Parts: sequence; C-alpha cells; structure tokens
Amino acid sequence: MKLFYHGYITGPILGALWTFTIATTVAIAMSFATGEAFRPALIWSLVIGAGFGVATLFTPSARIASLGATIVFAALLFIGFGPIIAGDISAVSLLITAVFAGVGVGWPLYAMFAELHTGALNRHEFEDAVIKFLTGFGYIFFTAIVAIPFYVMVMTSLKNQQQLVANPLDFSIDLSQGWGLFRSYVELFADFNFGTYLLNSIIISVLTVFITLAFSVPGAYAVARMRFKGQAVFSRSILLIYMVPVIVLALPIYIAFSVTGLRNTIVGILLIYPVTTIPVALYMLQGYFRGLPYEVEEAGLMDGLSRIAVIWKITLPLALPALASVSLYVFMIAWNEFLLAFMLLDDPSRFTLTRGIASLNSSEIPRQHLMAGAVVATVPIMALFLGLERFMTKGLTAGSVKG
Repeated sequence: MKLFYHGYITGPILGALWTFTIATTVAIAMSFATGEAFRPALIWSLVIGAGFGVATLFTPSARIASLGATIVFAALLFIGFGPIIAGDISAVSLLITAVFAGVGVGWPLYAMFAELHTGALNRHEFEDAVIKFLTGFGYIFFTAIVAIPFYVMVMTSLKNQQQLVANPLDFSIDLSQGWGLFRSYVELFADFNFGTYLLNSIIISVLTVFITLAFSVPGAYAVARMRFKGQAVFSRSILLIYMVPVIVLALPIYIAFSVTGLRNTIVGILLIYPVTTIPVALYMLQGYFRGLPYEVEEAGLMDGLSRIAVIWKITLPLALPALASVSLYVFMIAWNEFLLAFMLLDDPSRFTLTRGIASLNSSEIPRQHLMAGAVVATVPIMALFLGLERFMTKGLTAGSVKG
C-alpha cells in the first residue's frame, strides 16, 4: 500500500480513472444531446489520463489545467482518436465536447491534487486526494442515475411518432418545431382527461396530509408527553405495519371495499391512504415532540391554559419545521402511490395521475404521450420537494438528539 504513497504513482492513477469517468460522462451526454455518435475509449482514456495526472502535479492553477486539458481534447478529437471517439461529427460539436471534457478533467484534478506533490506522500495527503476523487465520482454517478432517465423521459415526450419510429435512440431536440414540441402535452389534456387526473391527485394528496396530521399530531404528542400503560411498546411498534407488504393486503382490501361500496370512490382512497402514512408521521413527530423543552409547556399550564390550548398555542408553533417536513413527506407518498389506486379505481373520472399514466401504457397510445404523462406527474412534486427541502431537512433532524 505504501507504494501508492508517492505523487508520481497516485497522480497518474487518479488522473487515469478520472479521465475515463469524464470521457464516459461527456460521451453519453453529447450522444443524448446531439443524437450523434460519441463513445469513450478505455485504453486511450487511461493512458492520456495518466499523463494529465502527472502534468497536473506541475500546474500552477485550475484555469491552466482546464485550458491545457481542453486543448489536448480538442486536438485529439479533430485527429480522430483519444479518450472520446466521435464519428462524422460537426466541428461545433467536437469543440463543445472538448470544452466540457477539458474543464471536467482539468479543474477537478487540480482540486484533487491540491495537497499532492511529486515526492513521497504522508497518509493524510494520499487519503485527501482519494476521498476527493471518490466524492467527485459519487456526484457524477448518482447525478447520472437521476438525470439520464429524466432527460430521456422529457426528450421522448417532445417528439412525434415519426421521429420515434425513425430513430428511437435519438434523444436530441428539434427546436425548429416551435410550440409544436409540446403537442403531446396539449393532446394529453385535451384527449386523455389529464386535467381531471391532476385535480384528483391534488385533492387526494392534500386531504391525505390533513387527515394524517389530524391523527398523528395528537397521537405523537401522547406518546411523547403522556404516561400510560404500554407506552414504550406502542412507541417502538409504530412502524411494524410496514413489515407487512401492501401486496399481501391487496386482496382483503379489494374485497372489503367492494362489499362496502367504497371501491372506485375518492372516499375509499381517502380512507386507505392515511393508513399508509399515519405510522411514519407518528414516528417522525414523536421524536420531534420529545426534543421540545417541556418547561415551556409547563409554564403554559401554570398560566391556566388547558392541555389542548398548550398544544395549539405553544407546541404546534414550535413544531412547524417538523409539521412541514411530515406534510411534504405524506404529500409525496400520496401523490406517487400507485398500487392501491390501480386496484381500487376503475372509473377514469376518478383516476389519480399514477393511475392515469398506467392507462397510457398501451400499444394503441403513442409512447410520447406516456412520457408526457410521466413528466406531468414528476415535475410538480420535484419542484415542491426542491422548494421545501430546507424545511424537510430541518424537521427530520431537529429532534434527532433528544428523540
């Protein structure tokens, strides 16, 4: 292991691995974006990347490292070999590829090698470079896992049937179509009743949040503050319901709802959805309530407030971050739920978005409409999550010390 504790060994190895990572990422991204043929070359990536690793040890700044790597990539791409191999590609595409690859290699390598030098390395210097490499690789890998399917979904939704038949693997976009790009979305709402599905999902998700909070807030407060027989057992067994897969309960739920007339109704959905969300809400809120100072509530009781007034005027305002995070989490569960909606809803006028998207999965319906439906279901909840993420993070961690 000590063999790698040397700048001339660590630098080329990390440079080779990082260059191959960037070459693969840029080749895939450019192929999706342009519809042209790009592919990474393993041997050339490792060889040239090792050279980048050595050169970066002597580079005085990140800008010089990025510029040098860009020039090398551009020269190799125009010659026709190197870490990224392209077919009959336009000069503009080659130049854009070289810039992305050069900056993606030069700047991060300079940051990784901030504490490296050409001589022997101590353990801290070596581990710092390796950790920075693994961190960068993790960002790229997990971003690609999320971004590539979403990109394919969006690009497919913007195509017409002729384009999909001509080349199903071409995920570039033709801007010359203008507003015609959004034809699938217009047809989705005009011909497939997606406005109703969207409204149903909003109503059901919002009402599920209110019902869940109405039961979980007093339940969580009782577990956190009250003293009663079996309190510890109840507190630890809240999440036991998740040990039973929903698919096991599917047939009994279907039979019970059919007999009682609740199947194919919004009321039936609003009865069953909270069953899946209340346990996790109870678990999250009880930990937060335990973390709140009890002295504040005692002061309210001494001032003559009832227990309900204390909860309403003192505890709930202090618990707003937790309530926001629980509400967001419950809303996402209800919005994305599919199995129960698929099993219990048959009338298109009562479909949720997920159930409506499932109805588009047919050989008779163009694939771009299915992708457009998936975008309609994904974008609102993604925007909501990104906009309220800070509340969710704060609420999830606030009660973690004492809870």
